[in-house]
Amino acid sequence: MVIFFFTAGLVLLIVGAEALVRGSSRLAAAIGISPLIIGLTVVAFGTSSPELAVSVKAAVSDQANIVIGNVIGSNIFNILFILGLSAMIAPLIVSRQLIRLDVPLMVAAAALCLPISADALISRGEGAMLFLGLVAYIAFLIYISRKESRPVQDEFAVEFGQESSTAKHWLKNIGLVAGGLGMLILGSKWLVDGAVSMAHYFGVSDLIIGLTIVAAGTSLPEVVTSVIASLRGERDIAVGNVVGSNLFNTLGVLGLAGVIAPSGVAVSSAAMKFDMPIMVAASLACLPIFFSGKLIARWEGALLFAYYIAYTVFLVLTATKSVALPMFNAAMLYFVIPITTITLLTITVRALRRRKLAR
Repeated sequence: MVIFFFTAGLVLLIVGAEALVRGSSRLAAAIGISPLIIGLTVVAFGTSSPELAVSVKAAVSDQANIVIGNVIGSNIFNILFILGLSAMIAPLIVSRQLIRLDVPLMVAAAALCLPISADALISRGEGAMLFLGLVAYIAFLIYISRKESRPVQDEFAVEFGQESSTAKHWLKNIGLVAGGLGMLILGSKWLVDGAVSMAHYFGVSDLIIGLTIVAAGTSLPEVVTSVIASLRGERDIAVGNVVGSNLFNTLGVLGLAGVIAPSGVAVSSAAMKFDMPIMVAASLACLPIFFSGKLIARWEGALLFAYYIAYTVFLVLTATKSVALPMFNAAMLYFVIPITTITLLTITVRALRRRKLAR
C-alpha cells in the first residue's frame, strides 16, 4: 500500500507539473509577459513545483530531513544527472546571459547555504532572506527582458505556441493551472507520507530517502524538459531549465520552507558535512565547463553523469553500512577527485589562453 501511494503521488506530481507549466505559460503569454521571463521563471520554476509542493508539505509536518534532502538532492540531480545525460545526447550550447548572470548566481546561492546553516538551522529570517533573493532575481529578469531578441521569441512560440486570448482559451488554461495545483498538493502528500514510511520500513534515514528517491522523483519534470530540448536541438533550453530550477530550489523552495516551518528547518550534521558541500562543488564544477567554450561537450556530460552515479553509490553503501565503503572512499579521494580537479583546471587554463590570444 505504501508503494502504491508513493508511486501514485509521483505520477500526480509529474502530470500536475506539466499541466501547471502549460497553463501558466500560455496565460502569461496571453497577457503580454515577455517570453524570456516566461522561460526563465514560469517554465523553469514550474518544473520545480513538485520540489516546492513536497518541501512545503514536509516543512508544515516538521520533517526537516525531507526538506533538506529534497532541495540538496534535486540540485545535485539537476546538475550531474540531467545536464550530464542531456549533454551525452547532444552537446549543449550555453548562452552568454547564463554565463554572465544565471550560473554565477546559482553558484552563489548554493554557497550561501553553507554559512546560513552553520548553526544547524535555517531560521525564518534566513528563509525570508533567501526568498527575497528570488524576488530580486525575478525583478532583474523583468528589467533585462526589454532587450529580448527575436530568436528567443520565435523559440518560445515553437515550444508553447501562440496563445489566443478568447474566453474559451482563458478558461482552458485556468483549468490547467487549477488542476495542476490540485494534483501537486495531493501528490506531494502521498509522496512524502510514502517516502517517510519507506524510510522507516527499510531502516534508512529520512535524509537518504530525500536525497535519492524523493529528489530524483520530483526532478522528473526537469529530466523530461531538458532531454526533449536536447533531442530537438533547441538552443540552450536544457541548460537554462536546470540553472533556473536550481535557483528556484535554493532560494524559493528552501526559503519558503524556512519561513513556514514551525521552528525553522533543522539541518542535520550529515547534510552539512557532506551533501551540502557536494551541492556547492557540483555548482562550482559548472563554471570551468560552461566558460571554456560556451559548450558542454559529450565527454563533459559523461563526467557529470559518472559523478552522480558515484554519489548515489556512496549513499547506498553508507545506508547499508557496506564493508566496501572504505575502499570506495579511498578510490574517490586519492584517484577520481584529483584527476577531475586537474582536468577542470586544464580546461580553464586553455580557455583563458584562447581568450587572451583572441584579443
